[in-house]
Amino acid sequence: MSKMTPQEMAARIGGGLLSFPVTPFNADFSFDEASYRANMDWLCGYDVAGLFAAGGTGEFFSLTPAEVPQVVAVAVDETKGRVPVLAGTGYGTATACEIAIGAEKAGADGLLLLPPYLTHSEQAGLAAHVEAVCAATKLGVIVYNRDNAILQPDTLARLADRCPNLVGYKDGIGDIELMTRVYTKLGDRLTYIGGLPTAETFALPYLDMGVTTYSSAVFNFVPEFATNFYAAVRRRDHRTIHAGLKDFILPLVEIRNRKKGYAVSIIKAGMKVIGRNSGPVRPPLTDLTEAEVAELTALVKKLPTGASAMQAAE
Repeated sequence: MSKMTPQEMAARIGGGLLSFPVTPFNADFSFDEASYRANMDWLCGYDVAGLFAAGGTGEFFSLTPAEVPQVVAVAVDETKGRVPVLAGTGYGTATACEIAIGAEKAGADGLLLLPPYLTHSEQAGLAAHVEAVCAATKLGVIVYNRDNAILQPDTLARLADRCPNLVGYKDGIGDIELMTRVYTKLGDRLTYIGGLPTAETFALPYLDMGVTTYSSAVFNFVPEFATNFYAAVRRRDHRTIHAGLKDFILPLVEIRNRKKGYAVSIIKAGMKVIGRNSGPVRPPLTDLTEAEVAELTALVKKLPTGASAMQAAE
């Protein structure tokens, strides 16, 4: 059971960088608990405001409903209260509620509600889905606006009135007009999270729209770079930001964009590059090719912080 109220959790994560640790798998695709513990302990040594267990980069979509609370319980046990641990939940409404209850029992501090499985819905249906999940738990809930779950400002406002534990909004579509309308409508009622793939690309313009934090996938394997970049965003250090984009983020995005699903696969490849091999991605995702891993290795080596991480792992 979390010791934080939903509002305390939201304030905590809104004040710093967030990340979604990968879920390590063995060669047979079973959960590699030992590697997960080691990775979580390592990441807690950096300045991070919250870690999302079994989130998107953690391959929530390929975990079973029973595995999600298992992964969350290990994360909670290993982090030992050093950072808030939030859990992913999703699929159909009944399954999302079941996972939410399991994550709360496992000790999660909050929930990220991913889009429903497959189907497209009207605003009333999406609202009923969100409200049911909020009612199933005392944890703070963050809605992930993307794909087939695009909540409009009026819908969010009504949900915020009905659901005190709806405390966050994560944007995964990059619609600047919609993001502006959401923030204008709800103001500081919610904590706003940048959630586009490779969020560093959008971090600075989103800050000016009230999005004080974002989820950094690259924090998994270059945490010093990720935290330094976030600090530069918060102080609006354009020179440092553009250097980081030019030298690392945009070349990484070029590799990521080659194949579908590489937004997750490239992060697991990065873990391998620095000597923290977290195994393969589960199907239907595919791993990077050896040539692409070599490209990523060269990118990491160019970063002073990346090179030191690689040397420490050797």
